[in-house]
Amino acid sequence: MSTTTLQQTETLTAPTYKAVKNLFSKGDTNAKTIKNDLETFILYMAPSDLSGFNVCPFASKGCIKACLNTAGMGIFSNVQLSRINKTRFWGYNREGFYIQLANELLKIHGKAVKKDTKIAIRLNGTSDINHLDLLIRYSGIDFLDPFYNNLLFYDYTPNPNYINKYKNTNYKLTFSRKEDNETKCIEVLNNGGNVAVVFANELPKFWNGFEVINGDDTDLRYFDPSNVVVGLKAKGKAKKDLSGFVVA
Repeated sequence: MSTTTLQQTETLTAPTYKAVKNLFSKGDTNAKTIKNDLETFILYMAPSDLSGFNVCPFASKGCIKACLNTAGMGIFSNVQLSRINKTRFWGYNREGFYIQLANELLKIHGKAVKKDTKIAIRLNGTSDINHLDLLIRYSGIDFLDPFYNNLLFYDYTPNPNYINKYKNTNYKLTFSRKEDNETKCIEVLNNGGNVAVVFANELPKFWNGFEVINGDDTDLRYFDPSNVVVGLKAKGKAKKDLSGFVVA
């Protein structure tokens, strides 16, 4: 399978964004992913419709208000502008975006193969897009092919369709509880999946009869046991949540 650098065609859309040097950020710039045992790369975009393009179609009022977009380095205006710019790149030049994303993934994969190691990838740090499908459409590369098994893909998502689509693949998804989808959370857990739940106080041992593990010890959800609740303590804006997104 070829790892040749792909070439993008010139977009016909008037430029409304600046060229992006790197779509991925290194995980050691994030307070959570820095705890990961594996080298991690994460793609941050401007969540919800902050950029003019809605990249979180399943977002609820609670998760929009509690979003960690402004946590850590996200508090800085230059970081916010960078994320908005990346999202506008995605919105206005879809092919160019995915050609660049594919090339960055090929480079990371080459590094992992050379070092004979695994590298973790989060495609949705602050978004909820089916990037892997769109990578196939625009670049022709299926990064879930066993050839790319040195890359370990994982994410959180409130989209039940993604949970079903990527079950038992190299894309490990943890379903995100919101104030409006608890019934679906129980269904996912009963089917052997995992669910992330944000708690206001100390993490309980069980939630709705399912074991709770500490999701703040590491962000690397890839190796979590099956059929568990990933407990996260409320941070930032989530500490003031009144919508029910955070479990009291």
